Amino acid sequence: MRKQLTILGSTGSIGLQALDVVRNHPERFGIEVLTAQNNVDLLYRQAIEFQPNAVVIGNPDHYSKLRDGLKKFPVKVFAGEDAISQIVEMDGTDIILNALVGYAGMIPTYMALKAGKLVALANKESLVIAGELIMAEAAKNHTAIIPVDSEHSAIFQCLVGENPGSVEKVYLTASGGPFRGRSRSEIEMAGIDEALNHPNWSMGNKITIDSATMMNKGLEVIEAHWLFGLTPDQIEVVIHPQSVIHSIVQFADGSMKAQMGVPDMKLPILYALAFPERVPADLPRLDLTKYTQLTFEQPDKELFRNLPLAYQALAAGGNAPCILNAANEMAVKAFLENRLPFLGIASVIEQCLESMHYLLHPAIEDYITTHHQTTEQANQIISEQSWKS
Repeated sequence: MRKQLTILGSTGSIGLQALDVVRNHPERFGIEVLTAQNNVDLLYRQAIEFQPNAVVIGNPDHYSKLRDGLKKFPVKVFAGEDAISQIVEMDGTDIILNALVGYAGMIPTYMALKAGKLVALANKESLVIAGELIMAEAAKNHTAIIPVDSEHSAIFQCLVGENPGSVEKVYLTASGGPFRGRSRSEIEMAGIDEALNHPNWSMGNKITIDSATMMNKGLEVIEAHWLFGLTPDQIEVVIHPQSVIHSIVQFADGSMKAQMGVPDMKLPILYALAFPERVPADLPRLDLTKYTQLTFEQPDKELFRNLPLAYQALAAGGNAPCILNAANEMAVKAFLENRLPFLGIASVIEQCLESMHYLLHPAIEDYITTHHQTTEQANQIISEQSWKS
């Protein structure tokens, strides 16, 4: 049957690639809802092409322009952050693909699961911020989360047909980003363009900086903890510069399964949307003859401090990962605006983890409060301190 999709964040990197998947498989996928925050012109063009039931523009300043542009088309137009969270409850959607970036994706994930919707999750922050609450809501409403991140999709695929209790360990692979093998003196004053020059993947600016600092891998550790019920010591990060092995699962008998493929996000997107089927696709194939070596190494946790900070937040639990995420979002924003040096990102996060109020068992309102208070604290730290790497 043709599946109807709601794509949250259809103008971002994952959203654009998801729409390419839909274009290539029109017999399998249709579009029910598309949302964007500010890119009203692209959202308008997408609405004309895919004719969804509804579109939502997060920034209400663009509502009139979008509404007027689509008035000749049978497309409902809504605006505002609340509308994005509410649209996931609409009937007619089979899968919610959450491709939003950062904290903005958490409430829509929660509301979609509360409404009993199947969620294809590219917004790892949903589980980083409120993993306990999100997973409880999925269980309560007898629905599921299918991971879209390449690493978690790989683990998910390796576990199909396996007893989850037989998992001994998982290895999340990381490319190492643009600064792999560099010394502290070489990266302490790294510029924006250099940090955005990822060697293997094409991603949005925020996630690319997270990859450069290794915070992306730290967030993925927390996500893996919630998705697969793993303890922190069962999740190990290894640098794999070739980026063709996306993750590895080690079982109780010592055997391992690895999922491999070219570094192309359309592969895990298609897998998540089509699950449990594997759909024939005209996507690049991995030519093993071009990889005479597949190498692995330990990450430099002293230089890339965001990774151990993420493990620290996971071990603390409660609202600590929410603090970690909010501080990181503000620090990355400041770096991209030339208000913070590259190595200052970790310093802001560490100070927020030390200074913010800790809650062991937060409710949804507590996560929201923690996020906003940490955002204020991080911005204060960034503005008041004289930054020296």
